[in-house]
Amino acid sequence: MIGKYQIIIQNKRIRYEFVIKRNITIIRGDSATGKTVLVEMIREFQENGIASGIELTSEKKCAVLSGQTWKVQLSAIQDSIVFIDEGNNFVGTKEFAAYIQHTDNYYVIVARESLSALPYSVEEIYGIRNSGKYGSLKRTYNELYHLYGKQDYYHPIKPEMVITEDSNAGFQFFNHLCRKRGKPCISASGKSNIFMVALNSKDDIVLIIADGAAFGSEMEKMVKLMEIEDRFHLYLPESFEWLLLKSGILQDSDLKKLLDEPYNYIESSENFSWERYFTKVLINKTADTHMKYTKHILNPFYLQEKNVEKVMHTIERIEI
Repeated sequence: MIGKYQIIIQNKRIRYEFVIKRNITIIRGDSATGKTVLVEMIREFQENGIASGIELTSEKKCAVLSGQTWKVQLSAIQDSIVFIDEGNNFVGTKEFAAYIQHTDNYYVIVARESLSALPYSVEEIYGIRNSGKYGSLKRTYNELYHLYGKQDYYHPIKPEMVITEDSNAGFQFFNHLCRKRGKPCISASGKSNIFMVALNSKDDIVLIIADGAAFGSEMEKMVKLMEIEDRFHLYLPESFEWLLLKSGILQDSDLKKLLDEPYNYIESSENFSWERYFTKVLINKTADTHMKYTKHILNPFYLQEKNVEKVMHTIERIEI
């Protein structure tokens, strides 16, 4: 599946309206916030149509997945937006992650706990709130809101230490930059290790750089850590490859629209996370050129001073 889709589901009492634009969307929140009601309304419409008293507006078919027979159910669902309520433990398994990896559906998952097996974006974690748009009318209007908004740096951040998610090209770039500034740069060797690496770091101002496209499962504990110790700061671009594409190092007329509207280009069955897509784009666009990009060993071209400056100019208000 490709694209973004508005979904409106309502009955006489309640209305939900939101937009889905990635293959995995997470809805979180406490009890009585309307998460299960949303899924049950989708289920009721799926089973009884307009006879349910529910109106569903969606360009794509919506379905609910649940229970021990989830694989059988899913085998019959294509090109749809699939809703899964909390309590379905299969969503946290590696089996489920592997099974949906090449399907052409989008998934909306209600979950109280983080789902480490799934590569979901920080930007696609939502809560549900009553927007009040209907005023004194009896119908309640519910909308999704970003649980973790992009952090605004009102003052420049000057980290004394940098932690990167991986040990590949991204680490090589920031390690090169940090060494020139006389600052330590540490690779956490994976997103699941970042929390402990940060926790064990010295009492420095620490900048943590990770792929926002797949960092969603780590956000809850990182935010809690940042609330306790304000010396930690997160920078979460979609990926390091996205950052290079965004920097303007490559002069390509197609890039602007691709970066502005990636949901119109990224086929979910081919790219489990957007990070994979941006890597493919950068590799393909630089193949057989002096800018040739490989993920494991960074081409020295990207460490030239003029190119480093372009990348750092893209990272607003952070001075390494």
